[in-house]
Amino acid sequence: MVTPARKLVAEAVGTALLLAAVVGSGIMGERLSGGNVAIALLANTLATGAMLVALILTFGPISGAHFNPAVTLADASQGGLAWRDVPGYVIAQAAGAFAGVWAAHLMFGEPVLQTSEHIRSGAPQLFSEFVATFGLLSVIWGCVRHRPSAVAFAVGAYITGAYWFTASTSFANPAVTLARAFTNTFAGIRPADAPGFIVVQFGGAIAATFLFRWLAPDPKPA
Repeated sequence: MVTPARKLVAEAVGTALLLAAVVGSGIMGERLSGGNVAIALLANTLATGAMLVALILTFGPISGAHFNPAVTLADASQGGLAWRDVPGYVIAQAAGAFAGVWAAHLMFGEPVLQTSEHIRSGAPQLFSEFVATFGLLSVIWGCVRHRPSAVAFAVGAYITGAYWFTASTSFANPAVTLARAFTNTFAGIRPADAPGFIVVQFGGAIAATFLFRWLAPDPKPA
């Protein structure tokens, strides 16, 4: 039996490993690319997409492998997760996200505590985050309802693509956004820009959830 404590630990550890991959691969890519931002982004993309597949396969049977407050709230709204479990999930995700950022800093000899100076502001960036999160939730809902065994691969593939077709490089996750505001590395975002990202991410998640209630009615939450 999977106890609530085990679910929360799975969410925290999974989110921590995800952020360690996002931030760590960004640092590694930037250091090895010789100033070529495209190569650094490609390295960051491949590591993140691959890690998502591995983490969802690993932690999915335990907690559902949300790693994302927007996914957690969307799942609860459709009956897949009890509302009483939502606060614990969100806290675990946020704590794990910060732990993952700090772990990446330690691995690469960076100061553990820092804030980002990476500007990600303006309407195009915000719209990109809406599109990125809308697409992510669409992929999740579509696969969960019709091909649940493909969720891990679909999510990893989607994020790999979304890093490149969105101007914001597809954060698509409020916990990730918040934690990345505290890394002044390749993957960072200024703290001043994070709230706007988080608002539109929840908006994208809501829009996709309502769309799939119509596109694929009578869901069977997994």
